[in-house]
Amino acid sequence: MSTIDTAATEYRNLPLAVLTESTTNPRRIFDETGLKELAASIRAQGVLSPLLVRPGTERSFEIVAGARRFRAAKMAEVESIPVRIVNLTDAEALEAQLIENLQRRDVHPLDEAQGFRALLNLEEPKYSIEQISARTGKSPAYVAGRLKLTELVPAVVEAFAKDEIGVGHALLLAKLQPQQQEGALPNCYQEQYGGDRKSKPILLPVRHLQQWIEHNILLILKEAPFDAKDAELVPAAGSCLDCPKRTGHNKLLFADVRQDACTDPACYSAKVSAHVQKTIATKPKLVQISTRYGGEQEGSTTLPRNKYVEIRQDKPTKKEQRDWPEYKTCKSTTEAIVTEGAEKGEVRKICANPDCPVHHPKKQQTQADAASKAEQDKRRREEALAQATGLRVLEAIVEAVPVRLMKRDLLFVVERLAATLDDKRLAIVIRQHGIGKAKDADSMPKLLSAFLRKSDEGILGRLLVEMVILQSTQSQTEAAKILRNAADLYKVDVDAISAKVKQEFAAKEKAKAVKKPATKPPTKAAKESAAA
Repeated sequence: MSTIDTAATEYRNLPLAVLTESTTNPRRIFDETGLKELAASIRAQGVLSPLLVRPGTERSFEIVAGARRFRAAKMAEVESIPVRIVNLTDAEALEAQLIENLQRRDVHPLDEAQGFRALLNLEEPKYSIEQISARTGKSPAYVAGRLKLTELVPAVVEAFAKDEIGVGHALLLAKLQPQQQEGALPNCYQEQYGGDRKSKPILLPVRHLQQWIEHNILLILKEAPFDAKDAELVPAAGSCLDCPKRTGHNKLLFADVRQDACTDPACYSAKVSAHVQKTIATKPKLVQISTRYGGEQEGSTTLPRNKYVEIRQDKPTKKEQRDWPEYKTCKSTTEAIVTEGAEKGEVRKICANPDCPVHHPKKQQTQADAASKAEQDKRRREEALAQATGLRVLEAIVEAVPVRLMKRDLLFVVERLAATLDDKRLAIVIRQHGIGKAKDADSMPKLLSAFLRKSDEGILGRLLVEMVILQSTQSQTEAAKILRNAADLYKVDVDAISAKVKQEFAAKEKAKAVKKPATKPPTKAAKESAAA
């Protein structure tokens, strides 16, 4: 066998036997069906586009670009194929492979990611994300996102390679810590069941996963109870400002995250706990309180929600609010720290004295007069306005609830939650959804039950959130607070809704005033008669 001229830089035909695939080729995923189709085309017309190769040993050439055509040619059992021989360094070959793959539509993002990673890992020449961006014609954010795909855990890689999730889902998951990726993966799907066997899950839109991550993983640092700059709070974690797991640390990856946030809930929780311990050690007399709903834990020294009144730090916005107990201080007012619940670590002022005349005043009945009646009418109007606004906000919140649970799960929860609602709240649900007109209170549960059985997952999910909010609102003050929290969660503009409701009420009152007959002034004869 004659020696092949490896110094040549030209177009020629080479036997398949002297060609070897490159170990650095970013493409790792080859579609078998596509290869068979290409092989059939090669049998009919040959290889139309030459492969790019570089000299290897004396008797071989390394394929820089064209591994798919090479494999299809072997399937077609051809003896030789056209090539272009070019002398390239390792870095030049890798760059050519990456650019060649980027120009093809069928390249998988995981292959792109491996190519970018290989370039970034080169010792000589040294590449940065910006340099790779300039060489490949892709934006720095695009390159950074693809590089992050190389940090996916095996379970996510497998799902992505099988096209069980899309590139949008994979990019979101790649931004999470490894231990969080597997926990977030199931939230890409809506489980479906057929008969006794579990069927293939339905892939949910990327926005559902985005919402889940925002609500369950991302933690806004400006709302943290601890000092994000404190590097000694948890020495192993250091300062949040220097942490690579902070969204603000990498604007290329987290350009869509508006507020600087922590992506590691475990580290965040550890800092909150350390902050609580440090604060209590500094102030041993600090009262410990819980903001969780539910009963008091046996043996706990933490005061549950029903054993204290929180003193609000903001000033009243309305005149009547000045008399509300939560805006007043008393002799029993003291500082407390939240040690249980969502607001853990926050320091607040409370009154825990059950006999406090300010925060637990006794109810006194007084006789109503004209002034009190006017005040009652005014309060009723304000309550009606607040209720209408609240119902409108509740409706907007319900519209924003995403679909996640299966119908059978939602139906199970909603039916049992509906059974706990009183007649007033049950009537609200029926009226809000136009379910029908109940003849009496006894017929409302049957009417609602029939409606639930016919509803899909989206309606059941919204009803679930709606009933939870209604069940949690035991007072007007509490209702406003809970609705505000829910509105913030689902990004509902409460102020805009409130303004619209006020306009509607004003229009109704104006129309009502116009309908009232005007009182006629007395005639001149009547005045003279009265004077006589």
